[in-house]
Amino acid sequence: MQANTTMSQAVIQLNQWDLPVNPVNYAVSYEYCKNNNQLLIANIKHLRLSGKVLDNFFMEQLFKDYLLEQSKFRDEIISDLSHLFTEINSSCEKSITGSQRFIEELDDSIPALMSSNKNSVRLAIAKLHQASITFKNQQKNLVEQVEISKLKTQKLEAELEEVRREIYLDPVTGLHNKKAMSKHVDTWLSEDANRKIAAIVISVDHFKIFSDRFGALIGDVILSKIAKKVASYVDVSGLPVRSATDEFILLMPDVDGSIASEVAEKIKQGVDKLRFISIQSGIRLPKMSISCGITEMRNQESLSHLINRGRKNITTQNNC
Repeated sequence: MQANTTMSQAVIQLNQWDLPVNPVNYAVSYEYCKNNNQLLIANIKHLRLSGKVLDNFFMEQLFKDYLLEQSKFRDEIISDLSHLFTEINSSCEKSITGSQRFIEELDDSIPALMSSNKNSVRLAIAKLHQASITFKNQQKNLVEQVEISKLKTQKLEAELEEVRREIYLDPVTGLHNKKAMSKHVDTWLSEDANRKIAAIVISVDHFKIFSDRFGALIGDVILSKIAKKVASYVDVSGLPVRSATDEFILLMPDVDGSIASEVAEKIKQGVDKLRFISIQSGIRLPKMSISCGITEMRNQESLSHLINRGRKNITTQNNC
């Protein structure tokens, strides 16, 4: 009975948020209405209090962070790694045991080899020969097992890389997500607590109007092209992030605000030059523009405060 009530509340809640009832949105809404997942609830309330609208991008992030939690991945990878380590340990133990046996056979045969009794010498040689054959076969099997383990390791590495992409990269633009952003900033500050970090918060102007007019699919394509242009203006030390549906953030360690302003101006000019044409209809789409907010991290400042200051700077500057 309680479950049925929660199901109904979840649908009502989605209607209040003006979100479609799809599997991801419903799962998040259901968890919200259950009132058990406090972190998920806190994130939704924080977004609402900040005056922002819940959208599919944010719901997908909540679903990944608080519901999916990569549990299936963890179970499968841990199981595969456990099997792989067991195989490797077994191979090492077999190699050690085979070597010890061969050495023991060699030690036992040395006195007979030094004997003047030809029959004893012959028996010792035959015994060593057999031990050598056995040892070689064991080593051959171990080499084959090692090759199999290598292939399994390569497969696991590929799976891990794929999961890293799912965890830390935005699927639409290929940029880093907020989880990756926090991880990188933590790493930078662990290296130097007083490290200078500049941030450029980039908002795509009037994107919701564009998306409503031309559809979410074309909207995603446009976002992807803008994201690629944004990312092209930072080197490997910088971090381009998609932080919201129509928002990107560039984090640049060891860079001050004046240089960040120059980078922001170049990004704006680059986006202004982009031209978009619908492949299906051949119609030229409207030009897109961006607004930027530049800021620098203060001592002991949290990442969220840094980003919020950057967002406020967008409203005061209104452009890059």
